[in-house]
Parts: sequence; C-alpha cells; structure tokens
Amino acid sequence: MQFKDKVVIVTGGAQGIGKCIAEEFRKEGAHVCIIDKKTLSPALPRNGEGVDYFQGDLSVKEVIEEFCHCVIDKYGHVDYIINNALPLMKGIDECSYEEFQYALSVGVTAPFYLVKCLKDNLAEGASIVNISSSRDRMSMPQTESYTAAKGGIAALTHALAVSLAGKARVNSISPGWIDTDYTVYEGPDALQQPVGRVGNPLDIANMVLFLCSNKSGFITGENICIDGGMTKQMIYHAEHGWTLN
Repeated sequence: MQFKDKVVIVTGGAQGIGKCIAEEFRKEGAHVCIIDKKTLSPALPRNGEGVDYFQGDLSVKEVIEEFCHCVIDKYGHVDYIINNALPLMKGIDECSYEEFQYALSVGVTAPFYLVKCLKDNLAEGASIVNISSSRDRMSMPQTESYTAAKGGIAALTHALAVSLAGKARVNSISPGWIDTDYTVYEGPDALQQPVGRVGNPLDIANMVLFLCSNKSGFITGENICIDGGMTKQMIYHAEHGWTLN
C-alpha cells in the first residue's frame, strides 16, 4: 500500500468528487485531512477513523492558516495536496463583483495560499493535484465566475510546478461531465462522449491517485482532461445525427 500513513489534504472533500478522492486515499491507508464549508456528514468517518475534518471557508485567509497549523501540529508534514474545492458558478448577467471575487478566492487564491503555507512542510516525493475543469477550454453561457477560476487554477498549476521543482510535482485534472450520483445515462447524453458514457467520481479519483504515485514520477506541470473525449468531438448541425434546436 503505497499510500499507507501518507498525509493527504483534500479541499472540498465532504461531497462529490472530493469525497470520492478522500475515500480512495483512506482505503489505501492514508491519513486524510478534509477542509470543507459543509457540516460533517454522518456518512463520513469521524476523526480517528482515517479522516480529520475541518469545517471552514477557504475564501478566508485566517481559516487556511488555522487549517494548515492543525495539520502540521498533528502530522508534522504533508505528502499530497488535492485542491478540489468548488468555486461559485454565476454568469455576467447575475454575478456581482463580490461574487466573482469570491469564486476566484476559493478557486485560485486558496489553492495558491494553501500551498504557500505548506511548501516548507512538504515531504520528499510530494505531489499536488489541482482540480480544474474542461470549462478551462470551453464554455456555456453565464458561467464566467466558475470558468475564470478553473482557467486560473490550470495556469497556476504549471507555474507552481516550476517554482516547486525538486520539492513537489504539480499537475491538474480537468474533468468533463461527471455525475456525482453515478447516474447511468443513455442516448445523446451518453453519446456526446466518444467513450459512450457520462463520467463518475472514480474516473477522477483514480487519476488523482495515479498522479500521486511513483508511477507518475516523470509528470509535472501537466493538465489532463478526463472528459470521455467530449472536447475532442467536432459537432456540426445536421451531420452524423447531431441537431441544434
């Protein structure tokens, strides 16, 4: 078990993709430290059962500092940091200045500051994985706050990879359509992905664990899009059965 007794931080680890990542690390024997705004769910393990849970808002500088102090006071070091917390999604018509700033604070500033606070406590062989989105390269209307944050963390990834060379490898993952309820879709919803299905959280968690493993030792500064090929498929109206209504 390569991850046994390793110390892992997962932001936004109370639900969805983050929860799945935390569970997969815990299954491998890691000590998982979660920070999330949500109250600890009864479905999540309590402290002492492989998970340390810290409730707090990552947009607040002092919360990040307190969380880091708690982790280092208990474990003395960090092996892996998974920046997964979800930024606010609002568009140009409805998103206020403050809301846009909040999205960037959670999606870009918090990952930067978390790594800054912990960079001197990174263990040998440390790895950082940032969760971006396929929206870092494509968009829907009225998604500016989320899209800007995800584009920012994708760029932050290669900057950190260069600055932390020799201390940690830093990579990012851009998930496509991931159904956190593991719903099985058929028809056009499934077929717009060339693999023929919608993704689920394990598709992302498996890559996170790979990027933290020795098997990915020659990978850093990279963004890996996991979207079933959706962003690679060209769609033209009235061709190959595709129509735009």
